Amino acid sequence: MAGITCIDHVQLTVSVEQVPEALRFYGELLGLSALEKPEELKHNPGAWYQVGGTQLHISGERLDPGANAASKRHVCFMVDDLGAYRRRLEQLGVAIIEDKQPMQGFERFYLRDPGGNRLEVAMIARE
Repeated sequence: MAGITCIDHVQLTVSVEQVPEALRFYGELLGLSALEKPEELKHNPGAWYQVGGTQLHISGERLDPGANAASKRHVCFMVDDLGAYRRRLEQLGVAIIEDKQPMQGFERFYLRDPGGNRLEVAMIARE
C-alpha cells in the first residue's frame, strides 16, 4: 500500500511588510541555512531554509501583520542543547515564552517569529 514517507517542507507565512525582518530572524537569529529558491519562484517574497532533512519555506502574503499572534499552531525545532540555544536567543534579544504544559521527558520553550508564527524549541530531557 502506498503511503506518506516523510515531510518534505513546511511553509509559514508573514505579511509582505514583515518579510525582511522574518528572513533576518530565521537566518541570523535562529541560524538556519538558506537554500536557493527555484528560478520560477524567486519573484515570490520569502526564502527557503534547510533544517535537517526538511525544508522550511517562509513566504510573504497580503495579510494582517497580527494575524498569527494568537494561534497555537506551530513548528517544533529540536536542538541538542536547549539551555545553550536559549541563552543564545536571549542574548540576541529574542523573547522566550515559557512552557505552560510541561511533559515528562521533554524540555521546551516557545517563541514567535516577526509574523507572529509560534515556534517550539525542544529537546529530549537528559536523565
